[in-house]
Amino acid sequence: MTGKEKLAERTAQAEEIIKKYLPPAEGFQKTVLDAMDYSVNAGGKRLRPVMMRESYRMFGGSGEEIEPFMAAIEMIHTSSLIHDDLPCMDNDTLRRGKPTAWVKYGYDMAVLAGDGLMIYAFETAAKALAMGADPERTARCMGILAEKTGIYGMIGGQTVDVELTNQPIPREKLDFIYRLKTGALLEASMMIGAVLAGASEEEVKTVEKIASLVGVAFQIQDDILDVTSSAEVLGKPVLSDEKNNKTTYVTLEGLEKAKADEKEFSAQAAELLRSLRGDHEFLEELINMLTDRKH
Repeated sequence: MTGKEKLAERTAQAEEIIKKYLPPAEGFQKTVLDAMDYSVNAGGKRLRPVMMRESYRMFGGSGEEIEPFMAAIEMIHTSSLIHDDLPCMDNDTLRRGKPTAWVKYGYDMAVLAGDGLMIYAFETAAKALAMGADPERTARCMGILAEKTGIYGMIGGQTVDVELTNQPIPREKLDFIYRLKTGALLEASMMIGAVLAGASEEEVKTVEKIASLVGVAFQIQDDILDVTSSAEVLGKPVLSDEKNNKTTYVTLEGLEKAKADEKEFSAQAAELLRSLRGDHEFLEELINMLTDRKH
């Protein structure tokens, strides 16, 4: 089986797990539940839950207790996309080739759907306890999920990004934004998988570094695709960064250096991965595939 075939299989498995944990769209609050379901089911790479389970398996994990965390991380990721697309943020009307949540359900419902997914993610993650997960490890994973989502993670990175819109961004602040805005949830994914499987402190730190490098490389590739791809291939508007007058890795370093640096960060991540125990063949393939992705 090729790397792409393995990824397709694991993505399909993650998709089923995510759907299983979505709340039913019923009751007086049905509209916001519809908006939540619509946004999660709009598709996506499911990269975070896939990387979480692969990290879990690499360190010997084999139970189903990883599944609630897989669903939770994708709920949080989707909540961030809903909010990113809002008129007060990136003001995008397309996401994965479909109308964004605020376009389909209105500004108010999109805000509530993003909030709803973020909170429901923690309710979902807690279900791991009822599946026999180690309470101490589960508590630590919940802490990682909160930290990497909040002010010291994704939301912290997004804050600096929003504040500096229409302003030149120095390299150190751009690195901070990318490390937190994109890297934090990838770090949470791989760290949760490692912790839940019983990895050592040193191994968890290495996993965090790997995910951080992958996150930066992934965001640089987003910047590259924003200027080299098309809306049809990408499934969302291109030149969005230019439209919003945003500093990106490409505007700061140029297209060729951005391409070279992305490959370098991916190579560093792969080298660190090879230093860990367990079967990490697919994770390494996945990191390499991220370098060459077209959407």
